[in-house]
Amino acid sequence: MYKTPRTVAIGGNGGIRRVVIGGENPVTVQTMWKEGIAGVTDGSNALRSVLERISALQSLGCDIIRFAVPDSESAKALCIIAAHTEVPLVADIHFDYTLALECLKGPVSAIRINPGNIGSIDNVRAVADGCREKNAAIRIGVNSGSLPKDLETAAVSGKMTRAEALSCAALREAEALESLGFSDIVVSMKSSSVQETVEANEAFARQSDIPLHIGVTEAGPLITGVVKSALAFSILLKKGIGSTVRVSLSSSPENEVIAGREILHECGLRAGGVSIVSCPRCGRIGFDVHGFVGRWQNRLLSMDRSITVAVMGCVVNGPGEARHADIGIAGGNGRAVIFKKGKIVRTIDEKDADKVFEEELESL
Repeated sequence: MYKTPRTVAIGGNGGIRRVVIGGENPVTVQTMWKEGIAGVTDGSNALRSVLERISALQSLGCDIIRFAVPDSESAKALCIIAAHTEVPLVADIHFDYTLALECLKGPVSAIRINPGNIGSIDNVRAVADGCREKNAAIRIGVNSGSLPKDLETAAVSGKMTRAEALSCAALREAEALESLGFSDIVVSMKSSSVQETVEANEAFARQSDIPLHIGVTEAGPLITGVVKSALAFSILLKKGIGSTVRVSLSSSPENEVIAGREILHECGLRAGGVSIVSCPRCGRIGFDVHGFVGRWQNRLLSMDRSITVAVMGCVVNGPGEARHADIGIAGGNGRAVIFKKGKIVRTIDEKDADKVFEEELESL
């Protein structure tokens, strides 16, 4: 019913890690940079800051990062950033095809364009030729809010659903590149509606073997965005649709990556890593679960270990409820306990919780 996606390589040039999506390869996690990069120069503090954060995102499980490129200064900055990281970077281009060509002067791994909004077929050919020469892929992105006029009219009049219009627009854009002999393509069709997103991707996957980047666009703040994304992804991934994912949130890239990897993990598509189990806390107010998890979450999730860590609110129930955890912490009345596999191994003052937890974690 649904076509097996072809494989497309992202990266692999120079010191950049090669990420292959599609086929039987693992589903990858993406995010998008949230700030402008114009002004980032070689050797600058701004570059060092960007690279440190890219490294942190990679540690959390991010495979690919996309950057908006609205102007020439940003294109030059992206080339500099790409030359200093092993993470494949994608340039997000709208309207001005020359910005894509400028990004291809550096080791940028993919270009995100819509052939329909960068002008003539000659412009499309120039980008395709440039990507072919640099072994860079092209991602086509279609959103429900920017459909071609004829498809928008058809959707409004009821001649087709918005999901069908999204799929039709994506197929049209892909055909423009394939007519030029370019096939290293990834497609995304996104709506802020879970149902439209699911139906559009299903329709496309019935007709094309181009790998799909799935996501719910403008999904909202952390909670609503994660809920929408989890629903859409679980439906599509269960059907074998989706080769790479981005959880689009009005939140940090770190939260997008964590949400993406956790959704894949719960769908059985991403193994290993640290699993954090923590109680919601209640009126008994024993241990400051929220504060402890907030301090430790990113560090734990960045560890290259396959363990379960529990953070529980009270000594009475915590170790028993989380007896499956490799290591855990719980507390109350100014005291805290460290437990392993449900057995208490140390009882300490709560003020020493972070220090002692770190010692026990390192000895695990």
